[in-house]
Amino acid sequence: MTTVVPPVVAHLGEDFLAQVYGRAYRHFPGEPGRFGGLLDWSDLNTLLTHHRLEPPRLRLSVDGEALPQHAYTVPVTTRRNTVWQQLKPAELHRHLAEGATLVLDAVDELHPGIGRLAQALERHLHTGIQVNAYASWTPKEGFGVHWDDHDVLVLQIDGAKRWRIYGPTRQAPLHRDTDVPEPPPNEPIIELVLNAGDMLYLPRGWWHAVAASEGVHSLHLTCGMQTATGADLLRWLSEDLRRELCVRSDLPRFGTEEEKADLMRSLRDLVMKEFGDSDLLDRFFAVRDATERARLVPSLPYVEGIPPDPSLTVRLVTARALIGSDEEGNTVLTAGGEEWTVSAQARPLLTRLLDGERHRLDSLAEDAGLRIGQAALLVSELVDGNVAVVERTG
Repeated sequence: MTTVVPPVVAHLGEDFLAQVYGRAYRHFPGEPGRFGGLLDWSDLNTLLTHHRLEPPRLRLSVDGEALPQHAYTVPVTTRRNTVWQQLKPAELHRHLAEGATLVLDAVDELHPGIGRLAQALERHLHTGIQVNAYASWTPKEGFGVHWDDHDVLVLQIDGAKRWRIYGPTRQAPLHRDTDVPEPPPNEPIIELVLNAGDMLYLPRGWWHAVAASEGVHSLHLTCGMQTATGADLLRWLSEDLRRELCVRSDLPRFGTEEEKADLMRSLRDLVMKEFGDSDLLDRFFAVRDATERARLVPSLPYVEGIPPDPSLTVRLVTARALIGSDEEGNTVLTAGGEEWTVSAQARPLLTRLLDGERHRLDSLAEDAGLRIGQAALLVSELVDGNVAVVERTG
């Protein structure tokens, strides 16, 4: 994994964030094998073999329509009369050979290496990431000409895929919107082929069509990025302002004109005051980071707390944890919607965990000048709060 994550994130530096992110597409040419060790056909076969995957998590798509599940699975009834759908490899192969595209959603939750890639992107871009896998064999398009309501970073793992990109016809369209985008033009603004090792960034709302039309099969990953829009800011602000009486008060449907005017004036002044605060966006982003969904991982066999075992490793399962201080100088960790207040001495331990990497418990204790037992107690609290995982090495 160490050979994959840094090259991917390295291409998304200050130039990308300032000039490309959310604004325009960018093609990042690469070399075959660039994503070696991330996912291969054997990995995909293993995932399909060892997981009971139901639509829409696993699906076959042709021209934007999902094939019925029974076309490539068979129901299996257990002796306790539960039913699950088992893949029929021969039928799966037949539909894929005839032009279907295989889609596996949220593969980052199934594959540890892809999960680490997603978390690295979340840490770098400060947004949620879901990674889907796509495999196709023919020039037939699995989804037709379409647009996505989220930005995507595409990693071409194997083979080649032709992308026709038409651009947007509505700026910043949303999943829940007041209007739908106009149809795209007949001709794309660019047509390019992604070969193994290439990456492509595409902002939301950009019409595109994709096909394995180069005479070879294709396997690629798309890293979908959650967006933070003005609508999200207004929704958060409306919740945050419930602390104010005028926001909680009943609307005076049957009140006098003066009562109606007074309430509207109070609401207007309150909202104007909030938007006059230069820290409003920073507060909003801090709340989003603090409430980021954790990538939950159990810490078995340690169900009764973390033992003071020096060789245990610890890592955070949230990518955007925040460390601050309170008025008394204590260290405050905010992650996964929870908050921990600990002594300032523990700050080096928590700070080191922010990189998302695995760290030995004895090394963390040494950083903070704590006894190994004290470090284990603190880590136990983080594990109980669903923001950290402890693993046995060796």
